[in-house]
Parts: sequence; C-alpha cells; structure tokens
Amino acid sequence: MSANGYLQIAFYLVVLTALAKPLGAYMARVYEGKPFGLDRLLGGFERLIYRVCGIRPDEDMGWKTYAAAMLVFNLVGFLFVYVLHRLQGMLPWNPEHLASTTAHLAFNTSVSFATNTNWQSYVGETTLSYLTQMLGLTVQNFVSAATGMAVLAAMIRGFVRNSPVGIGSQRGEPKANADATAPATGLAGAGVGNFWSDLTRTTLYILLPLSLVLSLVLVSQGVVQTLKPYAKATLVEATRDADGNAVTEQTLAVGPAASQIAIKQLGTNGGGFFNVNSAHPFENGTPIANFFEMLSILLIAGALPYTFGKMVGDTRQGWAILAAMAVIMVVLLGVCVWAEQGGSPALAKLGLDQHASALQSGGNMEGKEVRFGVANSTLWATTTTAASNGSVNSMHDSYTPLGGLVPMWLMQLGEVIYGGVGSGLYGMLLFVIVAVFIAGLMVGRTPEYLGKKIDAHEMKMASLGILVPPFIVKIGAAIAVVAAAGLAGRANPEAHGFSEILYAFSSAGNNNGSAFAGISANTPFYNTMLGLAMLFARYWVAVPALAIAGSLAKKKYTPPGAGTLPTHTPLFVVLLVGTVILVGALAFFPALALGPIVEHLQMEMP
Repeated sequence: MSANGYLQIAFYLVVLTALAKPLGAYMARVYEGKPFGLDRLLGGFERLIYRVCGIRPDEDMGWKTYAAAMLVFNLVGFLFVYVLHRLQGMLPWNPEHLASTTAHLAFNTSVSFATNTNWQSYVGETTLSYLTQMLGLTVQNFVSAATGMAVLAAMIRGFVRNSPVGIGSQRGEPKANADATAPATGLAGAGVGNFWSDLTRTTLYILLPLSLVLSLVLVSQGVVQTLKPYAKATLVEATRDADGNAVTEQTLAVGPAASQIAIKQLGTNGGGFFNVNSAHPFENGTPIANFFEMLSILLIAGALPYTFGKMVGDTRQGWAILAAMAVIMVVLLGVCVWAEQGGSPALAKLGLDQHASALQSGGNMEGKEVRFGVANSTLWATTTTAASNGSVNSMHDSYTPLGGLVPMWLMQLGEVIYGGVGSGLYGMLLFVIVAVFIAGLMVGRTPEYLGKKIDAHEMKMASLGILVPPFIVKIGAAIAVVAAAGLAGRANPEAHGFSEILYAFSSAGNNNGSAFAGISANTPFYNTMLGLAMLFARYWVAVPALAIAGSLAKKKYTPPGAGTLPTHTPLFVVLLVGTVILVGALAFFPALALGPIVEHLQMEMP
C-alpha cells in the first residue's frame, strides 16, 4: 500500500477524534436540558409533539417504566414495518410494481430495522418500493438509533443522580449535578429520565440536523435522490438474455437514496438502498462521498464517550473509554490492512507476481472497488463492524481468511469498539463495570465506579448483557451447521462455509447487519433464525443496562478515597482493553479456529 493510503487512514482517524469533543459537548447539553442553539429554533415544534402525543416530558420514569415504554415503542415499529411489507404490492410509490414480500422475509426485515441491525436478506432495488424504503425503513433508521441513544442517556443518569454533589473531578472539587432536566435528581428513588422526551430530543436535535447536512453533501457528490420511476438506458451494443432474446436497454434503479443513506450511516443502521450497498456508484460515487460516509459511521458513537464524561462531571472518564475503543480498533485495522495488502496465499503459491516477493503487488483486490483500493476498503470494513453499522463498500466474503477474521471478531467483541449509537457505549459500560469489579477483587475492596458502589445486582445485569449475545451467536451457528436448511444456504464447503454461517449469526446476534455474501439467507430457516437472534440480542443488552441505571440511581454518591481505583488513567485503559479482548477471545476463539484460522492454514500449506 502506498504512503497515500496510510495518510488517508491517518487523516480519517484524526478528523474523527477531533470532532468527538464539540459534538459530544453538544449532545450532553441536549440531554441535560441546557441551551444549545437549535432549541430556540425547534423548541416550539418539540412542545407541539408533546402536546399532540400527550407526553409530559418532565415526568420522571423508573427503569421498569422506561424499559416498558422502549419495548412497546419498538414493538409498534416492528408491526408497522411488517404490515407495510405485506401490503407493498397494493400501495403507491411503487415504480416497478414490486410484489409484497413473503411472511418470513417481512418478519426478518421488520425485526432487523426495529432493532437497529438492518440485516438485509433481499435486493433493495428489486424488492422494496419507494414507500417501503422511506416510510418503513428510513423512519426506523431514525427511531431505532434514537432508542439506543435514549437508553444510554438513562444509564448515564443512573451514575449522576441521587447524589448530594456531582461526581466531581476526582480532585476533591465537588460539582453541581449536571442533569438539569431531572426533576428527581438528588432525591431517594430517583428515576432515569423520560423515554419519550429522550427519543424526541435525540431525533429532533441530533439525528435530523446531521442527516440533513450529510444528505446535501451526498447529493452534491452524485448520490441519487428522486421519486421518478426507474430510468432506462439504451445499450451501445445489444446483448441476449438467458432465453436468447435480444436486450437493447437496461433498467437503472434510482430513488430517494441519499436521505436514507445519510441516516443509515449516522445512526449506525447499515443496510442499503441498493443491493451492493455503498459499493454502488449511485450510493457512493466519489472519494469525498466515501470519506463522509465512513466518517459518519463512527461520528456519533465516537463523540458519545465525551458526552458521558461531560454528563458525569469528569471528561477524563469519557476520554479513557474512547482511548480503549480506539486502541483496539487501530490494532485490528492494522491486521486487516496487512492481511489484505499481502494478498491471497493461494494465488501466491501459483507463482504470481514473483517480483513482489511472491505476493500480489496490489494486494487482494477480489471483491473490492478499484476506486477505493485496499486502504479505503479495509478501513470501511473495520469501521462498519466496529460500529453496529454493517454497510459495506467491498465484499467481506472475498477477503483473505485473516482479513475477514477482523470484522468478524470486532462484532463478536460485543459491538462495543465504538459500537452502535448509544448501544455501543452502554455495552462498553457493562465491560467497565466488570473491569472495576475485577480490580476490586484484586485489591480486596468493594468495587465502585464514579462514586457508586458496584454490588451483586449490577454484576448480574452486566454479565447478562455481556454473555447473552455470544450465547445466541454460538447456539444459532451450531443449529445452522447441523440443520439441512442451514447447510443449504452456504456457498462454500468446509472452513469458509462455516465462516459464512458464523459471520451471519455474529452479525445478527450483535446487531451489525453485514454479511459474508456467499450465504443465501433469504430462506424461511435463516430469516426466522436470524430474526430471533436480532430480537434477543438487542433487548437482552438494553434492558439489563436500564436495570443497572435504576439500581445506581438509588445509591448515594461516595467521595473517592485513598483506595479508590482511578478510572481515567492509562492503567485502567489497559485493564478495560484486556477485559474486552479476553471475553471475546474466550467466547469465540474455538469457533474462529474452525473457520478463518484453519482456512488460512490450509491456504498456506504446500
């Protein structure tokens, strides 16, 4: 890879980190109810929404009420999208008169977009109408992302509420509680906020403005945005179809793509208006569009740790968590770049490119767009699986075994290395609680984090949130590799076929949405199994996180003492990184050994 490729990767990481503070500070003010500018412009509209919907934004909810509201809202969204899919053939804005989708595909897609997974078992431009794409999928892209951010806001309030003083700066300087919107702050039995208010404010003040700006940028770069019917292009040279008939024109699928692509990236939703996703020139046609789409994938998730630090009164806590995320991502990105730049060992054995030390001089370009190359392809693959995004600009199924292992393992770590908007950080906070608990065991002291004691209840809930997704992934993959319907979907035998199945359940069980595209997933078996995996994985992490928030909100703040573990130091960053990696390694290393690792060894054998 040229120096230019490395410079592009470095520039991306620098810009991403530089934007964390201003955006993070802005989002903190949104959730704290402090003035932030847009509230003057859109405050009237926010109040109108509350009046129309009968919402009392100052009503403080306990964690159970908050969780119930979240689950009911997501259930309604699921049912709405399901009905829309089933009736699509009879509804307007259907340029090619596409048929309604089957029951199992409608179930899978509705679950996928309600849970912020956006797994696609369909070809977007030949399966879904404009109405289904806009009213169903695009709306869910907003509200499913807002749901994750709302749960995070509630969890943060669990740390800052019910304390006579704020968290402070760990220098003995008490701070006033940062949560100005909490009517019950500092009171016994305080709740965790109002779900409807958090959902509304997240959508109105964060996701919509950012999506509007990104949509305009993408349209300026040629990304299509139209309600006109599909275009027809006359071929320069006629061809023949499978039946031998002459073909003189080609149908070019278009539609309202830019608006959906903007929120799919910003909300770490993934999915794609077109089948090949952001490898399609109508979705991602220029280097500028490619950069802004990649940047938007981690933009909000990368800024939320700073939001966390601001809301708990100590920004160093947020920087420490962000540092742990960045360290793991950069190391794994380096592995992916090295594996793909080295090329395929199988081709090297054939004696190709002997002048380049028996490696392909351009790296492994199978499944990659020449306009993006190895640098931007591997950066996107790592970014999209570090977040719970799943959009792609290259085909992960065509990566080398070790190159494909990186995005797979990033998902298996729990989608906490940046992770989804909101969900990534509250998932990482579960690991933080475990890391603090381990440190407490080592020094023989009751563990505490940000002035709140970590008891058995918090550890049980954190363990549930961390262990349920790996359990779902491995159980689902195990069923698929012994069921005839599961084996029938793989396109490759032996180790790579197993990797396709393992990747699919890792993606569904960790709410990512990307795939090793060799697997045929649009079958009753996979649509049902993967749909169930998405359902369980999303809410068996979110609900325990809310339970922890409710428990912490009832506890009194304990000032740090001489024996308190500092959780903003490089030492704690190392402890947190080790906790995340060890859990991922212990949970999935045997499965990875049967898939990408053994495949690599087979390709290296003479």
